[in-house]
Amino acid sequence: MTASKNHLIIVESPTKAKTITKFLGPKSPYTVFASVGHVRDLPKSNKKAIDIAGGFIPYYEISADKTEVVAELRQLAKKSQEILLATDPDREGEAIAWHISELLDGDCEKTKRVVFHEITKSAIDEAIKNPRPIDQNLRIAQEARRVLDRLVGYDLSGLIWRKVRYGLSAGRVQSPALRILMEKEREIKKFKAETFWTIAAEMLTKNNEKITLNCAEEPRDEKLVKNIIELGNTGNWIVTEVKAQEVKRSPRAPFTTSTLQQTASSRFGFAPSRTMRAAQKLYEAGHITYMRTDSTNLSQEAIGHIQETIISEFGKELLQTRVYKTTSKNAQEAHEAIRPSNFSEKSAGSTDDQHKVFSLIRQRTLASQMIDAALLKTKITANITAGKIPNFSINGTHIINPGWLLADPSARNNEVDLPKVSPNEHLKLEKIYSQEKQTLPPPRYTEAGLVKELEKRGIGRPSTYASIINTIVERGYVSKEGRTLIPTDTGEVVSTFLETNFTNYISDSFTAEMENELDEIANGRRDYKKTLEDFYGPFTKDIEAKANIEKITNLGEADKSMKCPVCGSSMIIKLGRNGKFLSCAKYPDCAGARTIDGKELAGPKETGEKCPDCKDGKQVEKEGRFGKFIACSNYPKCKYIKNSENNQNSSGVTCPVCKKGELIERRGRFGIFYSCSNYPKCKYAVKARPTGRNCAYQRETGICGALMIEGTKTIPERCSDKTCPNHNPHKLKHQAIGRWPAQPTQQRADR
Repeated sequence: MTASKNHLIIVESPTKAKTITKFLGPKSPYTVFASVGHVRDLPKSNKKAIDIAGGFIPYYEISADKTEVVAELRQLAKKSQEILLATDPDREGEAIAWHISELLDGDCEKTKRVVFHEITKSAIDEAIKNPRPIDQNLRIAQEARRVLDRLVGYDLSGLIWRKVRYGLSAGRVQSPALRILMEKEREIKKFKAETFWTIAAEMLTKNNEKITLNCAEEPRDEKLVKNIIELGNTGNWIVTEVKAQEVKRSPRAPFTTSTLQQTASSRFGFAPSRTMRAAQKLYEAGHITYMRTDSTNLSQEAIGHIQETIISEFGKELLQTRVYKTTSKNAQEAHEAIRPSNFSEKSAGSTDDQHKVFSLIRQRTLASQMIDAALLKTKITANITAGKIPNFSINGTHIINPGWLLADPSARNNEVDLPKVSPNEHLKLEKIYSQEKQTLPPPRYTEAGLVKELEKRGIGRPSTYASIINTIVERGYVSKEGRTLIPTDTGEVVSTFLETNFTNYISDSFTAEMENELDEIANGRRDYKKTLEDFYGPFTKDIEAKANIEKITNLGEADKSMKCPVCGSSMIIKLGRNGKFLSCAKYPDCAGARTIDGKELAGPKETGEKCPDCKDGKQVEKEGRFGKFIACSNYPKCKYIKNSENNQNSSGVTCPVCKKGELIERRGRFGIFYSCSNYPKCKYAVKARPTGRNCAYQRETGICGALMIEGTKTIPERCSDKTCPNHNPHKLKHQAIGRWPAQPTQQRADR
């Protein structure tokens, strides 16, 4: 007989809920419900978001897509004798738990907080036995971060809109990250390449084994290169030294968030966000411990399991228990390092990405508790008997005892085995040659490199690294070429403006110190209101002091060879929506323009029709990132855009919001999407082509009714509402999270 479900556990993720339900078993009195992330947030309008005069009190509202979730939560809470808030074990998780508690209006005796760092049966049972109140210090620290980010973002962005260009933005953490990239970019631009030569000599040993040695010097003078080659060709070569040394190579500490992102990037080419998506799923499925941490600690229980696994798989002689000191000076909360929850699992995850990330975590964790690898490093040095040229040498490495490399074979470096030679042994020169090269500028940051740099400078926290990079890329401040991050023209202008006018607020020291103050709030050693007052008072004065600076319309003079294609005048560099371009110096009297490369830009062409919206403007043909379009000449006051008369891109589906327009295909920054033809009056949009059918999934509040959209080969159709379980129909038959019975859509049943 199934137990009465009169106890409620609330988590953020449906996957996490499903995993916990599996461990609790069918006879458990607990219903596990997923809030699907945050349920409340600050409103988009900054006017009512924060009561500054009242002490920086934030005003929260239920997110538009969470009204049904909150309604279901409240119904379940009324029926429950006990409510356990089991959100993630960090500040953000604490904040989500508090928001849910506030919305449920539950009494403190009924609503408790439970925390576990891995989703296993023993961890869940232990957490349920030891509930606690919500940690208000952690919650307030997260609130302070959210309020700070909003105040900085809105005030700085507002000034940038007025002084640089409408639609640009700044942020408390994203702007320092952009500055770091720009500093590197300026180094690269200042770099002057120098010519140098490498010299190599191919030799034969007395046993006719081939060996290639490289000159110890890389001359800048071609005459010196020719002299070395001439002497090398005429001289007699001998081995001058053979130096062999045994060295130890120690394993690295178990993964933190930062080191996991860096290693996944170097081995698999994963972006930090991709790594974290895979790690998040692994954690929610119970395969690894919590993946947002800057601690390298391992629990004693975990070390015991690791030792058993090493003895079983590699032998007792390879075991060496190690304790790693956490290097991050800002280590958050008492987390463990990222490790497997069950070491008997050699593989885990439902996707290729998850398999790779899990194997990486398991290998690193096991290797961290094994003996050093022993390597023999050999260096052979040779020269002509006259000794009038620089030494030539080659280095080799041979593994004597692999040690921890057995657990983490991908960490092996390529071995170079050298032939056996002795000092004073003669070598036969086969060929000596040079190669002209150019010195290279310092490399740009990769995503993994930027994560490492942010951690080193104390900017951000484990939970924010991936989102920082996503933000500066999505806002067009940085572009990605492979794994390399390159600031765009827009990013350069915004960063330069901030560096010139708000140096202090985007400096390493200020950003890192603010993170320290947030840590002190979390530890109960600092007051929320005073922290924000100390920051916001001087900050607003600095913003006000810049109110009258000139608007940045001119980024400098263009090359004198570039003349206006219309009037022949000189040109200046300006910033447009698509980056830098050349504008006639006589603008607005002359509208001549060129691309930054000098190609002529045709200006807006009138169509002869008036704007149907404002009645005052004229319809003009413009050219944007995705081709030509017709809009009002009064933009941005009037945002009329004429729909294409070519209906090939129309889905034929009526907009479910305004009931007037049709959903048409458009192309944006992230690819194709479908939105209402009445945009911008109606802003309804979906990410895939609508099928014209409505979702018939029976939710607790009634039929879903949202539009169905095309899916994939394996999931031909899905609900467009992300909060509807039918958004992931392939998971419905496996649903077991204590919410409601899974039901297929009527449309799929009809098929």
